[in-house]
Amino acid sequence: MTDFAPLLQPDRGQPARAIHVVHPDSFATWLAAQRPAIRALIAAQRITGKAGNRAILPGEGEDWSALLVCDEEESSPWRIASQGEVLPEGIYRLASGALGAAGLGWLLAQHRFERYRAGEPQGPRVLLTSEPARIDETVRLAEAVALVRDLVNTGASDLGPAELEAAAEALAGRHGATITVTRGDALAQGYPMIHAVGQAATRERAPRLIELEWGDPAHPRLALIGKGVCFDSGGLDLKPSAGMRLMKKDMGGAAHALALAGLVMSTGLKVRLHLLIPAVENAVSGAAFRPGDVLKTRQGLTVENTNTDAEGRLILGDALTRAGEGAPALMLDFATLTGAARVALGPDLPATFSNDEGLAADLLAAGTAMHDPLWRLPLWPGYDEMLKSDIADIVNAPDGGMAGAITAALFLKRFVPEGTAWAHLDTFAWRNTAKPARPKGGEALGLRAAWALLKGRFG
Repeated sequence: MTDFAPLLQPDRGQPARAIHVVHPDSFATWLAAQRPAIRALIAAQRITGKAGNRAILPGEGEDWSALLVCDEEESSPWRIASQGEVLPEGIYRLASGALGAAGLGWLLAQHRFERYRAGEPQGPRVLLTSEPARIDETVRLAEAVALVRDLVNTGASDLGPAELEAAAEALAGRHGATITVTRGDALAQGYPMIHAVGQAATRERAPRLIELEWGDPAHPRLALIGKGVCFDSGGLDLKPSAGMRLMKKDMGGAAHALALAGLVMSTGLKVRLHLLIPAVENAVSGAAFRPGDVLKTRQGLTVENTNTDAEGRLILGDALTRAGEGAPALMLDFATLTGAARVALGPDLPATFSNDEGLAADLLAAGTAMHDPLWRLPLWPGYDEMLKSDIADIVNAPDGGMAGAITAALFLKRFVPEGTAWAHLDTFAWRNTAKPARPKGGEALGLRAAWALLKGRFG
């Protein structure tokens, strides 16, 4: 992973090139204050003050500075992200104003996923900041986002349940946490839905429940759960090739939960952390679970499996039950759960569900503050009847496909203990088109919002 720490340094007056960040509304005033040579250069480059305009401005001798016309809010982490991508190796500082959250975009602009293809060699672009107290937090956030991106971008041939287990073990080793992994007969008996979904995979990719615990048992218990479907063929309800193309990212929820757990531990939040990742591959073989099968659950409910491609909610159901047994003060789960959420909200907005009004409001506010937006959808009780089964307690996927994100969340709610504050983020974990510091590919969506919530409650 990229070493972000050297790229953001305290400003002690060391030599650095200036970055002028000018709002379009202020461009004319800024330009009028420049010397004639600068104004002539700006005119020659046909820079009009439109957002996104960039230029290199000459100084004395070999000195130069950079201009960026930007209409992003000053609180945006992406305000100078484009400069972090295009400027040459060197040391920089803002010409005026505080850096604020923009350090994150600067760092992530220099992150590359190069497991399968090396990029062009690039020297470091170091940014100086007059707010040294923010450096460590910014670096930790960049590392968390980069972890999500790298895990999601990794091909399924290189990232199965065993590799997710290894990632959790590495995280535990860095922070003195304990790891418990349940597999085999113990999984089949204790977590029958996780076992059923993963039972068709090869022995090397066998299903498991990965649990990490950390922190003082006297502190409030925090449960983080992430959907870890390392590849989703759809099972016997096989996806078409177009639908299967990106299913290496179906463990994006697990990637978010791992990254968030890392932030909790590295910051030392006053919680008793319980991280749970049900890790499976939804494969096709003679051992695959079938449409029409009735599945037992850890909680005791029976589930009529009406669609093997609605497997994420099954494995989460058992994991949520296990998390609830610890009587947590708060439960958060992340999952690339439904295409319905993407149809409703598009790729950028994780569909957010909660059984607690205060938690929902705090999450949405945190998303706005962090420029990591969420959008709440209802746990509408009128749709509970869609989950009725003629032969079991519930179905996993109602017929008709209506309100798909909501019925999936209502299914999960059945496995959350009454009175436990819980939120479910149905996130895409992917970016279809690139933006500055946000390349096409795996993406952390909802991670920074959830982190701001936890820091506010337990920091």
